[in-house]
Amino acid sequence: MRKAEIYQQETLAGLLEELDGNRYRFVYMTGYSGEPVSLALPVREAPYEFNQFPSVFEGLLPEGLQLEAMLRQYKIDKKDMFQQLLTVGQDVVGALTIKEAA
Repeated sequence: MRKAEIYQQETLAGLLEELDGNRYRFVYMTGYSGEPVSLALPVREAPYEFNQFPSVFEGLLPEGLQLEAMLRQYKIDKKDMFQQLLTVGQDVVGALTIKEAA
């Protein structure tokens, strides 16, 4: 099970977890009161559950030639959006930063 730390304006906002069977969970850190990571994911205590890779994070991934170049350079499967997110996480558009969690 892979995990990614999601930072909003350099503050740890929450964790994105890859669960079994192409399921994902995003949960805000206890006590987090900053800006939400997306308008579609308002800050709350209950985790968000997804049956596919969350579109909020998919929208941060490169497309077209940039995607193809990244997949070749880092030898990532095109279907592995979680690894793609971890790979580009330090350089996504907007105030978010994504880092692999230990």
